[in-house]
Amino acid sequence: MDETDFKALLAQLPVFWWEADSDLRVVDSGGGAFDDQDTTQRFLDALAADPGDMPRPPGKDPLQARFDGRAFDVTWLAGPLGAHHHSRGVAVETREGADPFASFADLTPAAAFVRDAAGRYLWTNHAYAHLYGTTRDKLVGRHLTDVDAPDDAVRFLALDHDVLSGNTPVRHTLTYRRPDGTSAHAAGYRFPVRWGARRCVAGIYVDITDYTHALDQRRQAEDDLRALRDHSGLPCLRISADGLVTEASTAVSELLRVRLSDLVGRPADALLADTPERAVLREIWNDLVDGRRRSAETSAVLLDHEHGRRRARLHLTTTGRSAGRATSVWTVVTQAGLRHESHTTLTASQIRILALLAAGRSNAEIAGSLRLSRQTVDYHLSRLRELLDAPTRPALVARAYVLGILSPHTWPPRSATATHPRSPA
Repeated sequence: MDETDFKALLAQLPVFWWEADSDLRVVDSGGGAFDDQDTTQRFLDALAADPGDMPRPPGKDPLQARFDGRAFDVTWLAGPLGAHHHSRGVAVETREGADPFASFADLTPAAAFVRDAAGRYLWTNHAYAHLYGTTRDKLVGRHLTDVDAPDDAVRFLALDHDVLSGNTPVRHTLTYRRPDGTSAHAAGYRFPVRWGARRCVAGIYVDITDYTHALDQRRQAEDDLRALRDHSGLPCLRISADGLVTEASTAVSELLRVRLSDLVGRPADALLADTPERAVLREIWNDLVDGRRRSAETSAVLLDHEHGRRRARLHLTTTGRSAGRATSVWTVVTQAGLRHESHTTLTASQIRILALLAAGRSNAEIAGSLRLSRQTVDYHLSRLRELLDAPTRPALVARAYVLGILSPHTWPPRSATATHPRSPA
């Protein structure tokens, strides 16, 4: 493998490297900021500016250097011919004609190899041999079929043939078998190189088994959540930070009498009736999205596709974070009242009358508690029976509960939207 091929190998590695002569003048460099040789020279000039630390004899501790706000460990080695080579965490002492790039490839944490066209290993680094639970001395000279399962060897030889016939680098992921028999995954590049007079295949890969496993776990969790969402019967939906429905359960589409495909992508605000609870919900929403709250419970009047209304209790929980803000909010309908046609929003006085009526108070007692005349209470009760389509006092109380006007979980009775436990409305 010549110097050009090794530089092609280094181009795929997540490392910074440079080569300098005995006067600390840049010969070559690459990787990140050091792709720019002016930056590399500024770094070497900064090192040379501190004569107390330079040069260091072989075997001494590495030099700690800071440059552009980043820390580097640099080992200084003086070769017999006065050639100095510096790198981040790697220093190479070479004789004239030796290949300094081989040491970079040897020590990189990415797995790298060179094979001939027949599938025999000509060179590997330590990381590649580690994948097979062996050393590189025991790999070099062996054939693919000696170290890989028959099916894997056939597949890898086919990949080598594709690279050589196409004469271009290929980026891909592959599955291989570890020495313990478990399946593993790697991602990287495979590309043609020359090894002496022979055309060969080189590859450099990073093991992504743990990353792939984490993705599989995430997909499984998402599948489980989707199954729970669709089959639990809970009306729930995910709303993006900008207020659009991104996911919804079949239960919520049935509740709102709208097809699931028409619900996704719709502004969530369009699902709410214009009631005082809507303004309260907007304030809660802003707190959730801006990160001031993680969850909240509130009430709202839902408006279905046929303009029917249904008072509901909502539980909202934020999910995901980006730049300090929630990326989405899961909304679950924990209670839903009876569907009804739109009617005039009840006043605070009317809700207080309903709460006292549900507590068993007579008209006279209601009038005394609210400091109203008996005639005013009679009027409100008559008006409430008309609004809620309830012919009798018991029916009026029952309708107040099933419509979600009164909370079914409190005593004494009070409004489902009361903000204070002692407040009837």
